[in-house]
Amino acid sequence: MRAFVFPGQGSQSVGMGKALAEASAAAREVFQEVDDALGQNLFRLMAEGPEDQLTLTENAQPAIMANAIATLRVLEKEGGLMLADKADYVAGHSLGEYSALCGAQALDLATTSRLLKLRGRAMQAAVPVGEGAMAALLGADLEKARAIAAAAAEGEVCAVANDNDPGQVVISGAKGAIERAVAMAKDHGAKRALLLPVSAPFHCPLMQPAADAMAEALAKADLRAPLVPVYANVTAAPVADPDEIRRLLVAQVTGMVRWRESVAAMAEAGVTHFIELGGKVLGPMVKRIAPDARVTSAVSMDDIEALAKEI
Repeated sequence: MRAFVFPGQGSQSVGMGKALAEASAAAREVFQEVDDALGQNLFRLMAEGPEDQLTLTENAQPAIMANAIATLRVLEKEGGLMLADKADYVAGHSLGEYSALCGAQALDLATTSRLLKLRGRAMQAAVPVGEGAMAALLGADLEKARAIAAAAAEGEVCAVANDNDPGQVVISGAKGAIERAVAMAKDHGAKRALLLPVSAPFHCPLMQPAADAMAEALAKADLRAPLVPVYANVTAAPVADPDEIRRLLVAQVTGMVRWRESVAAMAEAGVTHFIELGGKVLGPMVKRIAPDARVTSAVSMDDIEALAKEI
């Protein structure tokens, strides 16, 4: 069995998608459709920068999705491999869940682009810059991370945001609480703790205003049943019902990304091959969670051509 997985924020870089667009009309069509949906030249920003503009959440989120979907479209149109035929499940990390839904045709590309633009803006607006923070706890499992977050909170929000793999958990919340957590992490058994260069504290209760904005937008969005089940971030379980998908996407804004559990559950369900489209971020996490699984990352035309021959 096979799962197609889609990367989340932090996987963006200036130059992303450029070589793919030069090599493939299918990729160019995706980037043009996203630009048209957003009314901005996002592809130029992806290809040329500047980096500080690309890194802005409202640009990074649709850019990462566009790059992943362009990779998938090239695989489908030029490699002749349809996701619905070759994937048993799809999943994505945080915003990557939207890419997964778009890839599985639950959302069309224009709708996905606009939803992610709004999601990025709403997340940025939910907490004033400088008031929130996130930190990665390395060499800490979920139990240790929760203990660190609880000890550091002191009445402020401090929560586990991403359970990425057995040795990497991300916490999110009020800046003071996250700084306290970083200072005490080693004493609680983490190997290292480092503040992340993010502009807002994602996946914690401080994001409630963004969740409200997404609830309103998703209620109006045309969302269909995906061609293959999607493993949802907040339940680490497959979902196919459109109303349930809507509810889980809203919950995801403030909830924990259960990536470790999602990958473990897919492996338990029989997935032996994970294919990451548009990035090389999730692959190493997958290998740490499911060491026996095969992992393939498709970013370049060469990657796509090799994948098309293989599956």
